Amino acid sequence: MKKNSKIIAGLDLGTTKVCAVIAEELESGILDILGFGVAPSVGLNKGLVANIGKTAEAIKEAIAIASNRAGVNISFVNVGVAGEHITSMRHRNYVTISNEEKEITKEDLDRLIADVRTIRIPSDRQILHIIPEEYSIDHQGGIENPIGMSGSRLEATNHIVLASVPALMNIKKSVERAGLTIKDYVLQPIASCTSVLEENEKDLGIALIDIGGGTTDIAIFHNKAIKHTKVIGIAGNQVTNDIRESLGIVSNQAEMLKKDYGYATENAIIKDENILIEGVGARGNTKIPITLLTQIISLRMRELFTLVDNEMRNAGYKHKIKAGVVLTGGGS
Repeated sequence: MKKNSKIIAGLDLGTTKVCAVIAEELESGILDILGFGVAPSVGLNKGLVANIGKTAEAIKEAIAIASNRAGVNISFVNVGVAGEHITSMRHRNYVTISNEEKEITKEDLDRLIADVRTIRIPSDRQILHIIPEEYSIDHQGGIENPIGMSGSRLEATNHIVLASVPALMNIKKSVERAGLTIKDYVLQPIASCTSVLEENEKDLGIALIDIGGGTTDIAIFHNKAIKHTKVIGIAGNQVTNDIRESLGIVSNQAEMLKKDYGYATENAIIKDENILIEGVGARGNTKIPITLLTQIISLRMRELFTLVDNEMRNAGYKHKIKAGVVLTGGGS
């Protein structure tokens, strides 16, 4: 690692675990992963901080593991944000090109972004991302990068992501209590898309469904641009709780059954057999068929994917997803 190398750190605050990663940005722009760390998360619920102290301790543990493996200490982190408080909207705006050559420059794009930041939003909301979907010059649309082109009027259609101010403040307090400073916030599904989607898929139209412990994140791409984002408060933990309540067992047993024997649909079962469940206290051991476990799981999965389907329909992109759906996350 060079002396003046650029070090980047990322922090994923999940409901079940906190993950940290440290990378070096090479001259080519490629990131070289130096180290990562994972710590159990007990201070978050559905993407929201429920206990600042416990969240800070989990952050410290994950960062310490990552720093030890990478051999570097970090002070600044990019933090992933999720939760049902996330909303999105589309907004169209324009600026007039006033230079003599009528050539569009980077400064004109900056003016477009600055203009978006002046729109009225609720006082408890903060703009997390402003992502241009496409540009138009003098009413000619479908332009990806207008820099260097000529025209009098530059318009943009933007995808704006909003987050709850109190939710971000609680994340900020947790990170700072862990001795770190937030460099930037990143919407979790956008970060996931960077890792698992290809440009051709984004061009054709694709939906990313990231099923975590507390929330399921959706990101829809079409024509190489992000078109819709949504966070749903149903994920892996709800499945575990369904198993626990239905079978009358403890959470650890329910999580083990889900991971080791669980299927989303009965058609996926390779071999139906009985599962031995150890008794707790005076209760004796019991056996249940895999089909029963699958029925419990499938009910919650059917509810989740019905919500996902409705979201894609309501957004108007159900029939534009030509490259299909990509599932990711610990709950997938």
